[in-house]
Amino acid sequence: MLKTPDTTLLRTVGEERAALNVIGGRMVGAQSGARIEVACPSDGKVFASVPQSGEVDVDAAVRSARQAFETGPWSRMTAAERGRILSRLSALVEVHADELAALESRDTGKPARQGVADVTAAIRYYEYYGGAADKAHGDQIPFLDGYTAFTSREPHGVVAGIIPWNYPLQILARVAGAALAMGNTLVIKPAEDASLTSLRIADLALEAGCPAGVFNVVTGYGGEAGAALSAHPGVDYVTFTGSTGTGTAIQQAAALNNRGVTMELGGKSPQILFADADLDAALPVVVNAIIQNGGQTCSAGSRLLVEKPIHDEVMAALARSFSALVAEPHHADGDLGPLINARQAERVAAMIEAAEKDGAEIVAQGSVADDAPEGGHYRAPVLFGGVDPLSQLAQEEVFGPVLAAFSFEGEEEAVRLANGTQYGLVAGVWTRDGGRQHRVARRIRAGQVYVNAYGAGGGVELPFGGFGRSGHGREKGFEALYDMSATKTTVFRHI
Repeated sequence: MLKTPDTTLLRTVGEERAALNVIGGRMVGAQSGARIEVACPSDGKVFASVPQSGEVDVDAAVRSARQAFETGPWSRMTAAERGRILSRLSALVEVHADELAALESRDTGKPARQGVADVTAAIRYYEYYGGAADKAHGDQIPFLDGYTAFTSREPHGVVAGIIPWNYPLQILARVAGAALAMGNTLVIKPAEDASLTSLRIADLALEAGCPAGVFNVVTGYGGEAGAALSAHPGVDYVTFTGSTGTGTAIQQAAALNNRGVTMELGGKSPQILFADADLDAALPVVVNAIIQNGGQTCSAGSRLLVEKPIHDEVMAALARSFSALVAEPHHADGDLGPLINARQAERVAAMIEAAEKDGAEIVAQGSVADDAPEGGHYRAPVLFGGVDPLSQLAQEEVFGPVLAAFSFEGEEEAVRLANGTQYGLVAGVWTRDGGRQHRVARRIRAGQVYVNAYGAGGGVELPFGGFGRSGHGREKGFEALYDMSATKTTVFRHI
């Protein structure tokens, strides 16, 4: 069981760290020498820097990954051997758990316990895919007399993983674990706001036995390094987690090379509370699902649909909960931390202001700790009631600790409202009625539907992805191995 790192470690780990890219098994800076300062969201102070990589650095990483795939020992390694390397990486992440949790917390601003939870999930991803590496089988196909036909799962080749800033440790693990298990090589481009743990994991991957060039990490801005990577003709497959707009641009770039993509994009996920819901169980989950990571989560439960007979009771209880919430620095390990940067904090503030102008009512809001540093990017949690289901607040992703609540009457309206956005990532259904549980869950258009639960402990084993503007393809679970490989059909004629 991991323990929360102490505050001394959280304030000092990575001090003045000048990180380097990992390309071809070597630690190197950007060829231009340019660097990006890394500031802690809790106080705005610079504590590290990473390379500002450009097209030439991305090209070097892709060439390294290509060579490792085509001529290196990785291409001749058995699936079982790859699995052992991933298992060793899982063990190394556990050995360095305190360091990684502290660094993740400081780099992203999330409370210390969330940094610990992210490390725990990363350990499980590498463990899971280490065990799954030799379990992805093909099939024999009944065919013509005198022929034998079968399928096999083949790696794409070089996989580009473009990683967001909200859960860098977790999302890197779910991409790298599945891709490496299937025999691909990797070029990872983490977000410039949170690159440090990705670089550290690449270092640990070398220690675990990944041959040089198999696991490359190149840092930089999305418009430079990210654009170059997604458009590179030497990349065989692209996976991206982030905003819908950026996802569209990446798909367009990959399409010029006719490359496949997995897109895990935004969400506007509903939680539906029917009148017979167990509110003692539901309400703490509802609150946590919007304040976790400061609401900066694609699967955040950002819309609350409440059946009219219990609407007033629910809103009164939530108002009490929200009023008690406090945003604090990451090392205080409070209810929530700061947002990732000033731009995101300003965006959330603007959407709150616009919602008020549209007539939505602020039912309750939390506070920012009195001793929170002035340079931090804090936003107090806000609970809105009386929200128009067609308003911007109910339709667009805020990516902050803002919950939009509105009422409904009966199953038909609940389903209509739940499906009433262009997104379809996650949904929660709260009811004791067994028939209703199945009816509603079946009709909701979302990649994951939870009944009397939400999120379910991270769910490493559970396929994850969306419908509509939430993207396509699936990560996590065994299903991700299929996205990270292609089906080859082989036919033998008996002669």
